Amino acid sequence: MSEDIILSAKGLGRTYTQGDLSVDVLSHVDLDIAKGERVAIIGSSGSGKSTLLHLLGGLDSPTNGSVTIAGQDVATLSQAKRGRLRNEHVGFVYQFHHLLPEFSAVENVSMPLLIRGQGKAVAAKAATELLERVGLGERLRHKPSELSGGERQRAAIARALINRPGVVLADEPTGNLDESTADRVYQLMLELNKELGTSFLMVTHDTRLAARMDRVLQLTHGALSCKA
Repeated sequence: MSEDIILSAKGLGRTYTQGDLSVDVLSHVDLDIAKGERVAIIGSSGSGKSTLLHLLGGLDSPTNGSVTIAGQDVATLSQAKRGRLRNEHVGFVYQFHHLLPEFSAVENVSMPLLIRGQGKAVAAKAATELLERVGLGERLRHKPSELSGGERQRAAIARALINRPGVVLADEPTGNLDESTADRVYQLMLELNKELGTSFLMVTHDTRLAARMDRVLQLTHGALSCKA
């Protein structure tokens, strides 16, 4: 695989089985994400977009096919090594921020570094710098309940980027925001993509925002295709 490819899926499929019923959610998905690339995946509800992100991020295992992150085949790794691979190379942003309510913004953003074994002071310094970069320098000690929706999502983006991952997987990251706030959050993601060289793979219903990415792919009935 080329060194320019940070994330790759080959022949990826996922089937869910319950009793005698089997449902093919994804079928033979091939996808390469280059370093620094911005890719949007659009599709209707239930088309398998979130399932695809979970497979690409190593949060779930495919029924068939393979996922390679930073040159490592996820299927060959133990759960512990998968966790380390995600921590080092993959960031996640969701529609709902998933910040821990009992911790401040700086503590939430520090968390991936602490899990990685960084000292608390070093982690807090890095988190502070990144929160300042996303416009939350005055909100470091605020808990999620004390932040607006846009501020919570900016903190979630900072947390996803704290380890300088090769790729950020974003699942409807602006879907819970009003249009104006969504535009600001999306613009921030584009700026950070250019500044840090981090790839972004974003699932979205918003075709207007998707059109600002390098590539737009359509997921229909579990199959991925280029959007004309």
